[in-house]
Amino acid sequence: MNTTRASAVLGLIGNTPTVPLAFEPEGVTIYAKCEFLNPSGSVKDRFAAAVITDAERRGRLRPDSIILECTSGNTGIALSMIGAAKGYRVTILMSEEASQERRRLIRQFGAELILFKGGGRYQTGINLSREMAARDDRYFLPRQFENPLNAEDHEHSTGQEILRQVPGPIDAVVAGYGTGGTLAGVGRAVKKRYPRAKILAMEPAEAALLCGEMPCCHRIEGVADGFIPELLRSATLDGEVKVSSAEALAMARRLNREFGLLVGTSSGANVAAALKVAREAGQPGKVITLLCDRAERYFSTALFDPEDSRPAGEPSSP
Repeated sequence: MNTTRASAVLGLIGNTPTVPLAFEPEGVTIYAKCEFLNPSGSVKDRFAAAVITDAERRGRLRPDSIILECTSGNTGIALSMIGAAKGYRVTILMSEEASQERRRLIRQFGAELILFKGGGRYQTGINLSREMAARDDRYFLPRQFENPLNAEDHEHSTGQEILRQVPGPIDAVVAGYGTGGTLAGVGRAVKKRYPRAKILAMEPAEAALLCGEMPCCHRIEGVADGFIPELLRSATLDGEVKVSSAEALAMARRLNREFGLLVGTSSGANVAAALKVAREAGQPGKVITLLCDRAERYFSTALFDPEDSRPAGEPSSP
């Protein structure tokens, strides 16, 4: 492994800025952590670097090891980037419904991509990854949905950065969940400093599992995929905020066009949720959220079709 080459990429991960976003019509300001500025373009670079570095330290990776993970896209892109820099083979399992941009970015880093059927549900891919690892001991599973390192790294990196960057006190942290690691880890860090801060999960209105509703189709990629991940079950949450797919898309476009922040739909959902909380809390309450990823992986989605006002799940015209 070329350690100099790997260090060049690893050194770019983290220490992203947190910026105030002033919403003048609403009369409130929220604070957004710019995770889309990580080198592969998403917050998942943090976990990818942490889990591979930890595995090397523990002697769990060999020269012939293959990193294998199921992902909606961002973790796969991040692991593919780390694998390329460190010289490991990477195999990514992803739903056939994943956007073309995510597929191409993974392949561009030289990783193998295996698409699976299963209605886009993570559990199908997770089960497949476990079956593959049981048959071949070269596979290393980061296990992003259940690995406690996911939340621990966010507690000690992302969370501490927010505490340094945002003048306290912090009133609330609002974010969606895929693995639950970011919300759990950042939430722990903020709660330790500001015990009265509320940790709130953003959920698609069409799939509000934490609210006790049945999962349905939505268009906020990478969040709430039909099950509550183990990392989120162990997190201390103070409530949930529902955001519809239409609200998420509208806010993402607003961030693109009014703030000059070229971020994706999940970022729009997070900001929409944070704005709801901030308006309820009133100023000078400080509400924190995350801008999860860049918009370049959404070119073929509804985000780049402003005329698309179809309800989530309704097929487009042939």
